[in-house]
Amino acid sequence: MKQPHLFDKIDLQLIRTLHTLLTERSVSKTAMRLGQQQPAVSVALKRLRELTGDPILVRSGTGMVPTDVGLRMLGPVTQILQSAENLFSPARAFDPAHAQETFRIAASDTLDPLFLPSVMARIKSLAPGCRVEVHALSAQAQYAHDLGQGLIDVVIGNWAQPSEELHRAQLFEDDIMCLVSSKHPAVRRGWTQEDWLACEHIAPMPAYPGWRGVIDEHLDRLNLSRHIAARCAHFGLMPRMVASSLLVLTTGRHYCQRFLEGDLPSGLALLPCPVPFPKMVYYQLWHERSHNAEAARWLREQVKISALQLSPPTAA
Repeated sequence: MKQPHLFDKIDLQLIRTLHTLLTERSVSKTAMRLGQQQPAVSVALKRLRELTGDPILVRSGTGMVPTDVGLRMLGPVTQILQSAENLFSPARAFDPAHAQETFRIAASDTLDPLFLPSVMARIKSLAPGCRVEVHALSAQAQYAHDLGQGLIDVVIGNWAQPSEELHRAQLFEDDIMCLVSSKHPAVRRGWTQEDWLACEHIAPMPAYPGWRGVIDEHLDRLNLSRHIAARCAHFGLMPRMVASSLLVLTTGRHYCQRFLEGDLPSGLALLPCPVPFPKMVYYQLWHERSHNAEAARWLREQVKISALQLSPPTAA
């Protein structure tokens, strides 16, 4: 660029005035169109003439017409104003029916098995051109980083105290229950707190070194400890492992109950936990960087609606 300081002399209002002058071909009409005083438009026209070294508008008969330079500027000026409008438009030009976004969701696999399929179906129904990626919920130190870097749009899971650095919205609550084999002795005779602690429990693999999980974190606060005899990285496999053993899976009612529904016998039973637990609270979390982005806001709304529409499991 021959004049690197030129941008210091140009602002969007000046470009808008130039566009209006070229289309109205009149200083007075331009002033009326922009809601300005005529002398202010005359000053702007003088600035434009100094910047371009061209009159921009010249008299012809009883009116004014653009010069050749002015006519050549009309196209680029129109594009600049259109780009500015698109840039600052509140809608960010997001139209679900025609959007081509990729939505990235990280979610806990302890969720109700019907929840994420419901979210997926809703998104694909309303935004058929959008892609959806569902990622495993990573360690706490990692998902906050991924949200901040834009690698993930929203994280769904349960936390006793979600990170204060992230935006959050509560989705639903769930009671803590125990899933056991229908042949487990506790199904027939019940159990005490001591019985439950002494049972062989199955739990997820630690997400990161030192990770305890909401069940054991709560037990720590009560100065209690259970006997974890098995761990599995795949939460969806645990109910079948429980059905063929005396292992105890302690987690949310929604998750457990879905494995008892249906016509086929599951070999499972659902029991109340003899240790008092607060409800599991599921949230969606997101970063400030996507807080006002319309596509991300639309995604969070679909997650919220899916949570509200999720039918509760039938009673045990």
